[in-house]
Amino acid sequence: MLLDTPICDFGWKAPDFTLKDPDGNSFTMSGQLGENGLLIAFICNHCPYVQAIADRFAKDAQELMDNGINVLAVMSNDYQTVQADSPANMKQFAERHGFSFPYLVDKDQAVGKAYGAVCTPDFFGFNKDAELQYRGRLDDAKTGDPANRTRELVNAMCQIAETGDGPRQQTPSIGCSIKWR
Repeated sequence: MLLDTPICDFGWKAPDFTLKDPDGNSFTMSGQLGENGLLIAFICNHCPYVQAIADRFAKDAQELMDNGINVLAVMSNDYQTVQADSPANMKQFAERHGFSFPYLVDKDQAVGKAYGAVCTPDFFGFNKDAELQYRGRLDDAKTGDPANRTRELVNAMCQIAETGDGPRQQTPSIGCSIKWR
């Protein structure tokens, strides 16, 4: 089912969490909060919307990290039902697309629910104080020519890093619904 993300709830405080990557390494949200903010992306492997942006997202995420904005990806789908989203497949997906950031397993789906994630991809951009400032899409390329895209997520996160505040105009991300138990 195709869903849109809700409008950004500016200033909403990110709840802390601890999740593991497919290799069993633990990461906390608070420990990953960068000097210029944090992007948390709810994604999965099987979603065609995520597959379409995965390479662009990996490149944009690296640029953000180079600018002191950390990135975490969280997979909240029920991978018992959707085997394509299993931790072993997450590891392969991350390697195939060149993820240089942690891709974490939300096994009990508690983080996805706490954040109100609705679809994949669902981007949450936080300032250095862990206050939500962006809940929009990656870019305006859709399935068109990504060479001529407006990098809305990168632009927003750079503004947040500089000012602490996100842009007031944000276009919702669209994607597949999270597969809840």
